[in-house]
Amino acid sequence: MTIKDLPAALRPREKLLAHGPAALADAELVALLLRTGLKGKGVLALAHDLLEGFKGMAGLLHSTAEDFKRVKGLGPAKRAELSAVMELARRALSQQLRHAPVFDSPAKVKEFAALKLGGLGHEVFAVLFLDSQHRLLEWRELFRGTLTQTSVYPREVVRHAMDLNAGAVILAHNHPSGVAEPSRADEFLTQSLKNALALVDVRVLDHLVVGTGQVVSFAERGLL
Repeated sequence: MTIKDLPAALRPREKLLAHGPAALADAELVALLLRTGLKGKGVLALAHDLLEGFKGMAGLLHSTAEDFKRVKGLGPAKRAELSAVMELARRALSQQLRHAPVFDSPAKVKEFAALKLGGLGHEVFAVLFLDSQHRLLEWRELFRGTLTQTSVYPREVVRHAMDLNAGAVILAHNHPSGVAEPSRADEFLTQSLKNALALVDVRVLDHLVVGTGQVVSFAERGLL
């Protein structure tokens, strides 16, 4: 069934205009971006296949241009649109975090970390460097590792904090397995970084672990 075969009220564009984007399923939102399907496959079916192949929205939107090139029917224009939408979301959240203390919007901080790290196939350790008013100065991805471990050097985190004249930080990393539960190694690393940064008067406000559809906060768990 193509979109044209659907009743008007069930077509993605009409649903969005009538009820807002939250009323649409993931495949319907992706279909709106793709606009057209392939010969013998409607745009909704193509959107569903993309989400399934990339393990959901996060995996789809964090895939590289090379990944997209392997998908029949996903040309340069469609690849560019998918990337642009995700970048717009990241920039909007970043702008909000730059103008207000992070404690004013902890959910947005989690969402920002998820947009940056969710769906990646390799582990990345990043830091949100904050000013003395706890507003975002900069997000920096500092270390990349394998699927199982990342080597994080406290002296490098301290160096970046001093370079930006940061007053506080929020640590963040992803678990490519999709399970956001912090490990004992994560707890040990957090304490090591907390001790190192304390020597230069920089507070660790939180450590976020990003999984699939979930972000775990060390501060909320009482692990800091």
